Amino acid sequence: MKLIASLTSPYARKVRIVLAEKKIDCPLQLDIPWEAGSTVTDFNPLGKVPVLLMDDGSTLYDSRVIVEYLENSSPVSRLLPQDSKRLLIETRRWEALADGICDAAGSIVVEGRRPADKQSAEWIAHQQGKVDRGLAALFAMLGERHWCNGEAYSLADIATGCALGYLDFRFPQLDWRGAYPNLAVLEEKLAARPSFAETVPPAA
Repeated sequence: MKLIASLTSPYARKVRIVLAEKKIDCPLQLDIPWEAGSTVTDFNPLGKVPVLLMDDGSTLYDSRVIVEYLENSSPVSRLLPQDSKRLLIETRRWEALADGICDAAGSIVVEGRRPADKQSAEWIAHQQGKVDRGLAALFAMLGERHWCNGEAYSLADIATGCALGYLDFRFPQLDWRGAYPNLAVLEEKLAARPSFAETVPPAA
C-alpha cells in the first residue's frame, strides 16, 4: 500500500494518524492537487487527497472510506466501537461534523486565493458560519466528557483533533480555545500523542 497525500490536508492527517495508531506501515507519496505536475487525478477522478493506492493497483478514497478499510484490516487499536451500534453512529457523527468544519474552512481558504475583486464576502461569511456553528456543536457535544464519544479514544477524537489542528494552521487568529475551553483540553491531550505530534502540518 501507499498513501498519496499532502501534509496540509486535515483529511490526509486523519488517515495518517489512524495508520500510526494501528501500527500499519504505509509509505507516503506527497502530492499537492492544486500544483502543476500533480498526478492525483490519475488515482482519484475527483482530484482530491488522500488516496490509498492498493498493492493490486486499485485505489480507495475519500478519508472516511480509507479509515474504515484500515480499521477492518487490523485489530490493533480499535478506533470504531465494535459492540454498540449507538456508539458507532455517535463516533461517525463526530467524524461527519469535524470533516464538515474542515470542508467549510477549506472553502474559505480556496476563496481567499482568488483575486480580491472576485472574492465573495457573502460566500466567506456563509462558510464561516458553518465553522462557528460546528465548533459550538462540538463544544456542546463534548461537555465534560474525557473523550468525544463518551467511552474511549476513538476516530471521533482523531477527526475532531484534525479539524481543530486545521483551524490552527489556516486561521491562527481564531480564538476557539478561549471560547471553548473543553475543546482546548481535548486538543492538548491529543497533541501529546505521538500520532498527532508527528503529523502536525508544516509551518505555512
